[in-house]
Amino acid sequence: MRLLGRRLAALPFMLLGVTILVFLVLQVAPGDRATFVLGPDASEAAKAAWRHDHGLDQPLIVQFFAYLGSLVTLNFGMTNPPEEPVGSKIASAFPITLELTFLGVLIAVVLALVLGILGALYRDKWPDQLIRVFSIAAIATPSFWLGILLIQWFALPPGSLFPVGGLAWADQYGFTGWLYSMALPSLALGLPVAASLIRVVRTSMVEELDKDYVRTAVGNGVPYRTVVAKNVLRNALVTPVTVLGLRIGYLLGGAIVIEAIFDLKGMGQLIISGLSGKDTNLVAGGVITIAATFVLVNIIVDLLYLLINPRIRTV
Repeated sequence: MRLLGRRLAALPFMLLGVTILVFLVLQVAPGDRATFVLGPDASEAAKAAWRHDHGLDQPLIVQFFAYLGSLVTLNFGMTNPPEEPVGSKIASAFPITLELTFLGVLIAVVLALVLGILGALYRDKWPDQLIRVFSIAAIATPSFWLGILLIQWFALPPGSLFPVGGLAWADQYGFTGWLYSMALPSLALGLPVAASLIRVVRTSMVEELDKDYVRTAVGNGVPYRTVVAKNVLRNALVTPVTVLGLRIGYLLGGAIVIEAIFDLKGMGQLIISGLSGKDTNLVAGGVITIAATFVLVNIIVDLLYLLINPRIRTV
């Protein structure tokens, strides 16, 4: 409870820092929102009137506190004309990003555990060497390039095993169609993360396998598989869980590019459209939502430590 209390107490300050950073970056970004909305031929009087109506002629500190006050009530403002609530757009796009990130995490965790444990159990033998080559190659492969390769290999004629046009198959075939639609983007997103986690899991497992308690347990007649499953694996998971918590931020950010490649109408498409349209409310709302999700996920990861390593409960 103390650990949870400390994390929750720090949450508002972290979100405030993210909000300040996003607000300042968008303020110094090139371009004029009034000019983009009204067009380059609009008169200066019309632009000044538009800025006044939207509070953009106020001092920067006044604009920030006004925006902060609206965020407290989960009001992200309105988009550029035709004006729509930013919150409603986030509500429709955010679930797609969460689904993509969840599948990417699932792929990364399963591959990391299976291949990392195999690499540790067969250290310096041919399975370990093959896994090492695979993980290094996958780490060096950018997600966006891997996504393009997956489209060329599995989604274009003559094969066309998977769709690349958003979630059309999900609307037509239900859950099965959703899995087919999300398979390639989640693989492109999760494979580089899985590769880095494989090395972490393998290293942590090797360190635990070399400790005295493993030799003592095996010498006393405890089956080797039992020692690995009940003791070694649990002790070795602390470091990989830490790395995974940090990598989830990479997955959330990488989903923006992957969504654009696979035409998924998630937060990536939302932020890109806001950037191209100089829609500061849309960009700020999307970035702050992703940042808040990342912070909350890391709080959950901190709580997972308590399940993996009970000794942390005394800290």
